[in-house]
Amino acid sequence: MHQTNFIVREPLLDPKQRVIGYELSWKHDENQPVTGADLESLIGFVAENVNDEETGWLLRDKILFLDAVPDMLSTDALYSMPPERTVLTLKAADMADPDTLAAVQGLRAGGVGISVRDGDLGHLGKNLGISASYIEVRFSGADVAAQARTYAAVKQSTVRMVGRPVTTWADFDACAALGLDAFVGKLHLTPRPGMPVKGMNPAQTIILQLMQMVTANEDIPKIESVLKRDPALSYKLLRFINSAGFGSGREIQSLRQAITLLGYAPLYRWLTLLLATASTSGYSPVLMETAVVRGRLAELLGAKALGRGEGENLFVAGMFSLLDRLLGLPMKEVLDTIQLPDEVVRALLTRGGKYGPYLALAEACELNSNLVAGLARSLAITPLEVNKAHLSALAWAQNVTT
Repeated sequence: MHQTNFIVREPLLDPKQRVIGYELSWKHDENQPVTGADLESLIGFVAENVNDEETGWLLRDKILFLDAVPDMLSTDALYSMPPERTVLTLKAADMADPDTLAAVQGLRAGGVGISVRDGDLGHLGKNLGISASYIEVRFSGADVAAQARTYAAVKQSTVRMVGRPVTTWADFDACAALGLDAFVGKLHLTPRPGMPVKGMNPAQTIILQLMQMVTANEDIPKIESVLKRDPALSYKLLRFINSAGFGSGREIQSLRQAITLLGYAPLYRWLTLLLATASTSGYSPVLMETAVVRGRLAELLGAKALGRGEGENLFVAGMFSLLDRLLGLPMKEVLDTIQLPDEVVRALLTRGGKYGPYLALAEACELNSNLVAGLARSLAITPLEVNKAHLSALAWAQNVTT
């Protein structure tokens, strides 16, 4: 399946709008229903790509929700996944079968999470907590708050509730106040009503100045002098350069050494990340994580055809595609304040030019979109290559957003 179809991801948010995990699925095609073998293939593919033999689980504290059917509950691939980070979603009707229930309880005893879907919360039984760790509640109609109150009234303390779809911020706040534990939807791409446009804060202004200096190849002492104006920024650079992930092998204590060791292109990438993470415009943390994944995915998708030299521009295009939302400014105004290569600007404004199609493909991977297959085909990228890049980008993002 991973060689012919595409993985779609959807974030699960907690009441504070933080990403607690992702729901991964194959792109849904109504003409070809997903089978148990397909779902088993997804678990095997995910285990192979985000669970490293030496370093372990590459998604850090994130939980993965994966659809399941009774026939696959004993698949060997499950043993390659960390049980505490794995949640299988089954239909409530499946739980009525004694053999399925026994298999589920065995998985629960081993630490695997079980989520129940398409069931009446009031009639699933008092012993639900023995079999399930999550129950998915689906909202229908306009009065989501009233439905959330009903669910909250019968909530069991041992079972967490995941609500979907939560499509407005008012509904999100109502559900969070009533005790729902997690939410699925694209709400994070929508600004909260009434949030004032704040533009760039002082930290982002300095970061932008540094980016422009790097682009202009200014001397290292000049860049150092600007960095010194912001102690927090200086601290972050030294912490980054001395991190185990960077692997310099010796402790770097001066900003000048850090800039020299890092180099201008990696410094520009680091500043791009900081520009997004320094946002105070009221957007949720998931938006920033989405931007990082999108940037890295666009870079990986273009690596084969465009080469490593184009990687920084692809990464910037992906990151900046959400910068208007992160800053609370129109994209044109954002681009007026940041000097970017013409091809990057073209990708951001029209999804055209050299980089635009890769950015469009990275965006499509966030949706159950028919565009994914056509875009990948036009770029001569196979489904396997897209899926590997997708999971790699998701893993990479955990190291820069936590």
